[in-house]
Amino acid sequence: MPESLFFFVMLGSFILFAAVKIPISVSLMFSAICGALVSGNFFPIRHLVEGSFGYLDAILIIASAMIFMESIRVSGLLNDLALRMAWKFKNKPLFLLMLMTLFIMSAGMITGSSSAAVLTTGAIAFPVLKDLGLNKRKAGALIAMASIFGMIAPPINIPAMIIGQGVDMPYIGFTAPLLFLTFPLAIISALTIGAKDVKVIKEQRLKVKAGFSESWKLYIPIVIFVILMYFENTSSFSLGLPLVFIICSLIATITGKNNFIRVSITALKESIGILSILVGVGMFIQIMTMNGTRGFVVNYLNDLPELALIFGIAIGVPLFGAVSSYGSASVLGVPFLLAFLGNNDIMVCASLSLLAGLGDMVPPTALAGIFAAHVVGEKNYFKVWYRALPSFFITMVFGTLTLYFSSTVAEWVNYSSFYPIFFISLVLMGMLFLFIDKKRNAGDFA
Repeated sequence: MPESLFFFVMLGSFILFAAVKIPISVSLMFSAICGALVSGNFFPIRHLVEGSFGYLDAILIIASAMIFMESIRVSGLLNDLALRMAWKFKNKPLFLLMLMTLFIMSAGMITGSSSAAVLTTGAIAFPVLKDLGLNKRKAGALIAMASIFGMIAPPINIPAMIIGQGVDMPYIGFTAPLLFLTFPLAIISALTIGAKDVKVIKEQRLKVKAGFSESWKLYIPIVIFVILMYFENTSSFSLGLPLVFIICSLIATITGKNNFIRVSITALKESIGILSILVGVGMFIQIMTMNGTRGFVVNYLNDLPELALIFGIAIGVPLFGAVSSYGSASVLGVPFLLAFLGNNDIMVCASLSLLAGLGDMVPPTALAGIFAAHVVGEKNYFKVWYRALPSFFITMVFGTLTLYFSSTVAEWVNYSSFYPIFFISLVLMGMLFLFIDKKRNAGDFA
């Protein structure tokens, strides 16, 4: 079939362009053009332009979210929050380890980018993790994995948006499935990587750093953000996520006495790489649809034996994510979701987004891992990658099993009692960690 030729030309050219260090966004555009040329469509400018606007909503969300994160970083809020948590729970190292993991995740949850999480909350959390007793390799591994979980956790999950938009599925109803997929794995990863090493932080070390801000105004943007997000998800009152982020960014620049224009320019410079990838992904998907490649891939996957399909998802989606997690979500995530039609689409999409996100830890690109190694001062990225392997494989297996049993898992996740059970479980887990810390400090545990 000619569609198979078109597919391999597009995929092969994309891998080739990426291998010779052409930016991922440009590689996606060039491979889309190759797919158009080989299918006899010459240079379909209309389809390329239409495709480039395919993910405009996701682009607006990421751009505004990055402005918000830069605003609260420059205002000193993030640094102040990390120091206050370290000071408050310096004698409860296991509990503080969990808090730092969630703190690292927060930037990814807001921006939808693991790289942004590593370079903001990850960089701020590193000194605390070091004081807790983690060496730089383990700290880097935890920062990288927590950033990936944050990237997949709600409210912003760009891979899920990409997959959903590829099949005209709105980004609605993902909060509970993504909470189920990410928070337990984040806690397990923190325990796997650092539980054995944590120790009480000496007060003398914190006194040097404890330059707390005396202004409570720093926290106004976060309070307003939480309130607006609550209304965004629970009522008909909706401003839209980009406007919510911009409003809170303006407030943050006022409370932090910063220049909004300067902050915005800095944030957009940092996010241009991610935004351009989404433009390239849109072009790629548009041309795949135009020349019939998308339908060919879906039909081929539907004919595969079930075991082969599951194995291909478990290995292929993270592996292709080494080129780009967003590219993996579009090139493989969309066809795999179509191959699993008849199951719970939201749960399947959420699981695929988790597996695609793992690509940020797969060499050679491994953005989350490489940035984490840079943040902690480790020149050899593979030493960080090695410490993250147990968490990586646990995540891969958990994501694949959740996808396979998506209908069953979705029934439980969609129960009205899910949120109370979920948050009560988190509280009980926190109480358990506090109890263990108390016993360790008393010398009852080795």
